[in-house]
Amino acid sequence: MSFTRQLSEMSASELNDAIDDTNFPQAHILSRGRNNSVCSTSSTSGTSSLMDRAANQPEDAATVPPATAAAAGATDEPVANIRPRLILKSSNSIPENDGHENCTFHHDLELDHKPPTREALLPDMARSYRLLLGGLGENPDRQGLIKTPERAAKAMLYFTKGYDQNLEDVLNGAVFDEDHDEMVVVKDIEMFSMCEHHLVPFYGKVSIGYLPCNKILGLSKLARIVEIFSRRLQVQERLTKQIAVAVTQAVQPAGVAVVVEGVHMCMVMRGVQKINSKTVTSTMLGVFRDDPKTREEFLNLVNSK
Repeated sequence: MSFTRQLSEMSASELNDAIDDTNFPQAHILSRGRNNSVCSTSSTSGTSSLMDRAANQPEDAATVPPATAAAAGATDEPVANIRPRLILKSSNSIPENDGHENCTFHHDLELDHKPPTREALLPDMARSYRLLLGGLGENPDRQGLIKTPERAAKAMLYFTKGYDQNLEDVLNGAVFDEDHDEMVVVKDIEMFSMCEHHLVPFYGKVSIGYLPCNKILGLSKLARIVEIFSRRLQVQERLTKQIAVAVTQAVQPAGVAVVVEGVHMCMVMRGVQKINSKTVTSTMLGVFRDDPKTREEFLNLVNSK
């Protein structure tokens, strides 16, 4: 099962549980110095051993791995400037999907269909829209509505095209080795999504920041990650978390920060009808969660004009 499809079926609390940041130093021992920050460059096995050591040590016992110390000619004294990669927990912490791991068309586990293509959904969807028009008291056969069911079905498929995309295909190999450990921020990425509670739009902007550990992501891929998860039935809280987890999966940085600001039509055109209300959600992982200075730097960059 692909990582992207797992995310689409997980709640915000489950996504929180899928993050393993136990190997991050706490704020009081974390250094954000420009010249002394160090990323862990271990392989997968090396990273696992780092996580094992962190689990068996006190929270304030951050030390340099032996290989790093030997390379630098250092002594055995503790050092507080390690910047470990952000690692996701193993897949055994993610619940099974009861045979629906290959279904890209929905995440309702009670359904048992998988159309050969998304276009194969159009006839059934068009019939449903026609019934809806009739239920509203309209005449589906009048001139202005004859083709409306088909148009609406095609539009809904477009609004939810993220179900048909996965992280691996979108990245397309655009992850590059680069000796860069300073913050990367792409802000004000336009976002359009559909509220899963009322099937009306919400829209806004997304700002993403991450601290690389010798790997960087093509800048346009951050915007494409936003598209994957926004173009489906969503709630803003889950969308924010899914974007952060996907960036983590892509480049395993020292930390990821995501801020989403949205306007929800379910609050504007119905219900309380507060047309000036905005909803802001954030997810901070790794050093962005543990180090107030790093978090403040990100927020200042996002809020600057």
